[in-house]
Amino acid sequence: MLVITAAILVLWFTPVIIPLKILIVFFHELSHALAAWITGGSVESIRISPQQGGATVTRGGNVFLQMSAGYLGSLLIGVLLFLGAVRSHADRIMMAVLGAVMLLIAALYIRDVFALAFITGGGILMLVVARFLSRDVNDLVLRVVGLTSMIYVPMDIFSDTIARSEMRSDAYMLADRFGGATMMWGGLWLLVSLVVIGLCLRYGLGRHSNISRVRTY
Repeated sequence: MLVITAAILVLWFTPVIIPLKILIVFFHELSHALAAWITGGSVESIRISPQQGGATVTRGGNVFLQMSAGYLGSLLIGVLLFLGAVRSHADRIMMAVLGAVMLLIAALYIRDVFALAFITGGGILMLVVARFLSRDVNDLVLRVVGLTSMIYVPMDIFSDTIARSEMRSDAYMLADRFGGATMMWGGLWLLVSLVVIGLCLRYGLGRHSNISRVRTY
């Protein structure tokens, strides 16, 4: 895991990581959509851009939860993928489900050319990996995606809501509608994200420690 994390950080500002970053942006927009559906709303469209931007247009539902869901929801998706890879042997099933969800979302809610090509291509690629490559390869891919999310989300929260608090981010719109300051909401999300990441890593690393002790004895 340390090797994967180091590789991600070394390549962070290179084109190699851009597809993974855009995938996390898709998770962000998907989380807005899930919050809308869960609270009784509907989704009109989902967009993502090559510049790692995105937008989800919803109708109805709980606006507060929808605005709050983007960063934390995308982190939760990454955490679940990572823990699923670390704690289970269902890597190929998880990869296939993720690919199928991407294709479904692309077919129903995405209309702009780049987003449609990226999400459709990514979904097909995941189904191919799930079907034809080994469980170890699927496990590695899920870990990389999960760890990328855990790195990207807190950095994105800090950049969008604290370092550039004047930017029209989710936190900016939340503060404008419900009160408080952009940095307050961003700081709260950042704190929650760091706690979640810490618990996730503790849980994941704990498993490997147990395995090591069993093998030693």
